[in-house]
Amino acid sequence: MRHPAPQPHSTPAPEPDPLEPLALLRRELGTGARGLSGREAERRLAVYGPNEVRSTAGESVWRELTRQLAHPLALLLWAAGALAFIADIAVLGWAIVAVILVNAGFALLQERQAEHAVETLARYLPEHARVVRDGRTLDVLAKELVPGDIVLIEEGDKIPADARLTEGGVEADLSMLTGESAPVDRFAGPALQGKPLLEEPNLVFSGTTCTGGQAQAIVFATGSHTELGRIAALSQRTRREPSPLEQQVKRVAWLIAAAAVAIGVAFLLIGWMIGLPLTDALMFAIGLLVANVPEGLLPTITLALAVGVRLLARQGAVVKRLSAVETLGSTSVICTDKTGTLTQNRMRLQAAWTPGHGTETGPWTAGLAEAMAECTTVTRDERGDLHGDPTEAALVAGAAALGGAPDLTRRDERRTALFRFDPRLRLMSTLVRPEPGSDHFRLVVKGAPESVLARTADAGAGNGHDVSRARAAAEDLARQGMRVLAVADRELSEPPEHREQAERELRLLGLVGLYDPPRPEVAAAVRRCHDAGLRVHIVTGDNGATAAAVAEEVGIGRPELLVVQESERVTDRELDDLLITGPDSEIVFARSSPETKLKVADTLRAHGRIVAMTGDGVNDAPALHRAHIGVAMGRSGTDVAREAATMVLTDDNFATIVTAVESGRRVYDNVRKFIVYIFAHLTPEAVPFLVFALSAGTVPLPLTVLQILAIDLGTETLPALALGRERAEPGVMKRPPRSSRQSIISPAMLVRGWGYLGAVSAVLVMTGYFYVLWRAGWQPGDPTGPGSELHHAYLTATTATFAGIVTCQVGTAMAARTEHASLRQIGVFSNTLLLYGIAFEIAFTAVLVYVPLFQRMFGTAALPVDVIALITIFPVIVWGTDEMRRWTVRRRALRREDPTPMRPEVAAPGVEKRR
Repeated sequence: MRHPAPQPHSTPAPEPDPLEPLALLRRELGTGARGLSGREAERRLAVYGPNEVRSTAGESVWRELTRQLAHPLALLLWAAGALAFIADIAVLGWAIVAVILVNAGFALLQERQAEHAVETLARYLPEHARVVRDGRTLDVLAKELVPGDIVLIEEGDKIPADARLTEGGVEADLSMLTGESAPVDRFAGPALQGKPLLEEPNLVFSGTTCTGGQAQAIVFATGSHTELGRIAALSQRTRREPSPLEQQVKRVAWLIAAAAVAIGVAFLLIGWMIGLPLTDALMFAIGLLVANVPEGLLPTITLALAVGVRLLARQGAVVKRLSAVETLGSTSVICTDKTGTLTQNRMRLQAAWTPGHGTETGPWTAGLAEAMAECTTVTRDERGDLHGDPTEAALVAGAAALGGAPDLTRRDERRTALFRFDPRLRLMSTLVRPEPGSDHFRLVVKGAPESVLARTADAGAGNGHDVSRARAAAEDLARQGMRVLAVADRELSEPPEHREQAERELRLLGLVGLYDPPRPEVAAAVRRCHDAGLRVHIVTGDNGATAAAVAEEVGIGRPELLVVQESERVTDRELDDLLITGPDSEIVFARSSPETKLKVADTLRAHGRIVAMTGDGVNDAPALHRAHIGVAMGRSGTDVAREAATMVLTDDNFATIVTAVESGRRVYDNVRKFIVYIFAHLTPEAVPFLVFALSAGTVPLPLTVLQILAIDLGTETLPALALGRERAEPGVMKRPPRSSRQSIISPAMLVRGWGYLGAVSAVLVMTGYFYVLWRAGWQPGDPTGPGSELHHAYLTATTATFAGIVTCQVGTAMAARTEHASLRQIGVFSNTLLLYGIAFEIAFTAVLVYVPLFQRMFGTAALPVDVIALITIFPVIVWGTDEMRRWTVRRRALRREDPTPMRPEVAAPGVEKRR
């Protein structure tokens, strides 16, 4: 017996032994063939709790807060605070400590909100389980399962709880529990005593996946009492790894900190050597350290990524990791399925071909219609709607149109065996007993024409008449954009032991052509991909001619379309030639297997391409894992594919992938805009202290440390956050993909922020400062301290410096909104949040300048009208000079543009070129 474990809510009966005889297990669990009643299931849910594994340990808030307090930017502020206390400026020291705590708390809040946003998105993808309750098959949330439930399992499902099989058999992937990658067989039957539970052939376990087969099972453990729950209880929760973007920013933060400390120490020594009082020298060092700290850098990046995740969710793309938003922006290749992604996944019968009559319809098509409906697994609900694979639903509906209306209930009663579709064989077959008690059996097969025709009785001759005509007919239908299936049968005197023994010497019944029209929005999405420099390849199990017809209809194939007819046979060297060293063509990989997808993803990754790969089946999981962005289908995809993917499309639409790429580019650009905005203010904040130090104190300090803190944490914050929500810049999808090795902070950005916007702002604010002093008759070296004649003029001058930096921030914010385009192109008033942020910083500045309490606290004074008029033009000058710079850059770029040189074409075996 398994040892009982503490249960939530109340104390239920001890857990049963899943290895005991099935009848005894049913009795202990109080369930039968009809399953539990709904009311009993509700009672057990209250006793056992939800079927979910709760985290037993996680990083505490205090530990996360400590990490924020030890961030390199925070360490820089700690150093500044320590210097303030050493210089006996306690008020300033405590103010800096308060800034550190507020900034850390804000960053922590943003991280928590971002994590919560991602966790909330899980509601878009509720995991369900099919159970038998009150004798009916129901679809319930997996977390509502209870011991005693009868669950139904089939290919592609994630096992929802620990259960014992009672009927049928499955192939299960237990790698997450055992570490063994090879799937294992699980089937109903007696237990093998003496083996560990994980090796018992009749048990399946929560969190593992069904990779094949169908079965019914009885749940014996849920939630924390499953094998997965027991392992989780012994494990610590994995800490969230920082994204590449955050790692890059942290490295830059260390660089900034090191530079600021080095400069501070150097000027501290210089000040001491030239005889500057220690208090003044320390004040300079403190100001330099504080001025070089971009306090809101990390919180705003996290917020920008979280906003991107939320926007994508509303657009139909559920992103499971914040860092994936950044990766999407650098995607250079999209490998997509055809059916359901490029097309509407609404198959309908377009044509039927029979050996004796070609595409003519008549009584002779009834046999084909009956057979193609026989070889399906779709079901019909009470309203008569078909449920299951869209292709099979189209076959059943088409059979009715051809005069062979199928009885699906009788179909299931006659069936004695089912060989599910095998992507390697490209076949599916069913074994039926035509009449109850009959000694004869009939095998019905459907699949790819080349696979079925190769197994017909006439194929042995190599050129049988019907086979040759069928091949020609299949090619003709495929060229018309249809998905072509061949249907055949065979009479047997006894059930075959193996599939290979059955699917041979077949009799061809005919061909069916199914048409799945492309989604109307895909053609425009493909054009946007081409404009953005993205290549689009189709990796499909369908016929090459069919896939090529769809590709040409939606515009895939620029500058030409290459069709690999048998992609499974392509070698690694040929893949290199096709995908990397050959012409920049787009490719259809036809008749591909899941292994083909994996090989394509590996080849592209090995050569530095950023790959987005779509998939929906169980076997697509390795390729989805391997691609930088695995994209699973939310509607038609399996649980396994959705779990392996980075992004899930709730609408299964290719156009949504392109929208996600654009959103990723927008988020990346917005982070860079924010960094430029932040860095542009470091120069005008640092220059006043440099002027003070280099003049050996003959020029009084133009800016106080408290005023810097008011800028960095007061006036700067809201506009910075607003830049993180800026709309996509015009032309964002006209640029080639950025390199994966490109740093988030480039030398050009530093030149623009520190050396251009920052330098212009520094000149302007120092002009305002000296204007106020010279207006009052000040000369270098004149006393400006309390009690002196020029003290009020000095307060007014420092206030002009402070207010001047704020107004320069307004111009910098408007300039930073675009990296390439003009402000007119994106619209002056298009970012409403930024306008509110600018209004707030102006109001905040007015409070600090004109309210007496804050005047005493921050050392400010009311500004005269002429000074206000002077600093009012600062935003226009800052923005205008940068607008002229961007105009010059655009003109130079246009002159430098040259035609792209032609690349040599590469010929590969089995590749068809379509212009």
